[in-house]
This record gives sequence, structure tokens and C-alpha cells, in this order.
Amino acid sequence: MHEQLLPITAQDVFEAERSIRDAVKRTQTIPSKTLSAITGADCWLKQEIFQFTAAYKERGALNKLLSLPKDTKGVIAASAGNHAQGISYHATRLGIPATIVMPEGTPFNKVKRTEELGARVVLTGSNFEIATQAAYELAAKEGLTFIHPFDDPLVMAGQGTVGLEMLEDVPELDTLLVPIGGGGLISGIATIAKHIKPDIRIIGVQTEAFPAMKEVVDGVDLDGSFISIAEGIAVKTPGQNTRKVVAALVDEILIVPERRIEAALVMLMEIEKIVVEGAAATGLAALLEYPDRFKDRKVGMVLTGGNIDSRLLASAIMRGMARDGRLARLRITMMDQPGALAKVTEVVAQVGANVIEMRHQREFGAISLKLTEMELVIEAKDREHAMRLVSALEDAGFKVDYAKTV
Repeated sequence: MHEQLLPITAQDVFEAERSIRDAVKRTQTIPSKTLSAITGADCWLKQEIFQFTAAYKERGALNKLLSLPKDTKGVIAASAGNHAQGISYHATRLGIPATIVMPEGTPFNKVKRTEELGARVVLTGSNFEIATQAAYELAAKEGLTFIHPFDDPLVMAGQGTVGLEMLEDVPELDTLLVPIGGGGLISGIATIAKHIKPDIRIIGVQTEAFPAMKEVVDGVDLDGSFISIAEGIAVKTPGQNTRKVVAALVDEILIVPERRIEAALVMLMEIEKIVVEGAAATGLAALLEYPDRFKDRKVGMVLTGGNIDSRLLASAIMRGMARDGRLARLRITMMDQPGALAKVTEVVAQVGANVIEMRHQREFGAISLKLTEMELVIEAKDREHAMRLVSALEDAGFKVDYAKTV
């Protein structure tokens, strides 16, 4: 499909870059020696987490806002995440009243942050689709301009400036890994990247929970679970404009499991010392899931945002430690007699592990009145260290069940 037949062109992206350059941060694209060593690819990270709203979404939002006539009564969007904050921040900065419609179950911190950025928040509906319909109805009722989070050519072009900056800073990149939800980001990036470097590989990444774009473009039927840590790409229906660009310019769409996204998120935090949301970790997740596809290639990954819920982050960290064997849950059966509990803790101390949680029970689980059970959650250096503790406890006469981790 020729570029002129698509919803946006490279010229649209160049014009967007000129329009937004004074109000959007030009984030760095940095190399990662450690991730390169782990994955076998030459890894480069585009750090959109350092935008003012901690996400790339404000690029497209601002490009659209700057196109509106001066007599615009106000704008409205449906979003529970980064699009809401991008619209709120730049609309307020430009003196344009903004309304954001969010589903009723939206976390309080997202509502509060959006209001702090200057928008009026309307909570309605049990899901995003209902909230979107409510936003369209409110737009018609109040004469507001609806700004779509991804299926608007000006929004798509604004997001494309991410790819433009990446290739200006690291022109030798030969592969770009881009998360896909509705498709706005990858549409913009693919448009400009293929114009600048026609042989570059553009690889989209979706979570197995929301594989909608791959289903539409590749004509496959995948079973999505519709529950994902990658909330920023949790889209059931991709855009009509974006799917045209993806079909024409994106080389491949890879599907990654949730466990890989969790692992990648924790890896970025521990290795690069940066906090990202689930969607931002999908590029690295794809590298970890399909290493042979990227070996020895120069790969650019977009860290799309850093707005992760604190409780979700804490859970991801703990689950990551469990996967690596640094957290282990042990069920220990022992004789119900004085000194048994003290002996267990003595063995733990001798091996050098750390007790995180302990539960001692007589009434449930033990197969004999003379036996008792204890559950321990311990912290170890790694899985080998945890198994040394198991062996030491067994050598001391205890029966130990080592629970499998996530």
C-alpha cells in the first residue's frame, strides 16, 4: 500500500515534530550493556517515562490540541490512563477546558492526578467502552471536541515523533520493538521509520491477554483473557485508521505472555533502575520470549510510560523474587514438641536465609495429633541458596515441601 493512501504520511510526522518540540521533552535513547549481554541483541531504550506526564501520550495529545480553532469550547476524552493526563496537562497549559470520562472503577490515584492537571473528571460506566460512548454523548450535548486516544491522524503523527527522535539519535538501529494497544504509537513510528530507513524492521508487541491488532491484521483468532498488567495496551478493538497503517508497514506482531511482561518489568527496575508500567516492558518481554529473532541485531525499544500503580508494582517485585527463587514458601512438618520451632529458625539462621513470614498451625493440615505444620516464606540469594535451606532442614529431620513459584 502506497504511503499516500494511508491515513498519515512522513510529512505529517515531521510537521508534528515542529509543532510540539517546544512543549514536549526530547527524551534520550540510551544503550543497555547488561540487557544486551542477557538477550544477545544490541539494546537501546527510548525513555518516554521521563515526559512530564511520564508517558509518550502527550505528544499526540498536544499535536491534536494545537490543530484546534481558537474558539474551541473545550475538549473531551475517554481514558483511565496516560491519554487522560496528556490531554489534561496540555489543554490546561493552552487554556482549553478539558473533560475526561473514566470508568467508575478507575483507581483513585489516576482520578486525582488527572484532576490535579486541570481536567474535569466524569466517572461513568463499568468499562472503557461504556465510558467512551458516554464521552461521545457528552461531547454532543456540551459542544466539546472529542480527542480519540489513538485513531486520530494528528494523534498518530504526534506519537510518530518518538520514532523520528530514535532514528535521529541512533540511525544505525535496524529493528524497533513497539507495544500495540489501539495502534496509534506504532502507526506513527512505522510511518516515519520506513520513510527514513525502508529496510528497518518494525515489530509490534501485544500481550496474550489483548491480541486484538494481530487478530485483525493477521486474520487469526486468539483467546484473550482481558486481564493484563499491561493496562496501557489493554484494547479490545484497534483503530480503523491504525489497522491500515499496521497492515501496510509493520513487519510482524509478536504475542508475549503476562509472565514475561512481569519479568521484564522487574528486570528493567533492577538492572536499569527505572520504573515502567506493564505496557512499557513488552518490548523487552518480546526479546526474552523470542531471543533468536533478535540476536546480533540493533534493537530500539520504546519505554512508553512509567505510570504503574504502587500496589501493582509491589506485587510484581515480590512475584519476580519468587520466580527467581529469592522468595520461597516452605511447608515444614515436625513433631509437636518443645524446641522444634526454635530448631527450624536455628537452621534458617545457619544457612543465612531470612524469614519474611511465618505461620504455625496444629489444628489444620497435620496428619497426626503428634505432628504440627509450619509455613515459612523465606528470602534467599537465589534458588540454589533456597534449596540449600531445604536440604539443611531435611538433614535436621524435618519434612519439607518446597512450593512451586509463579
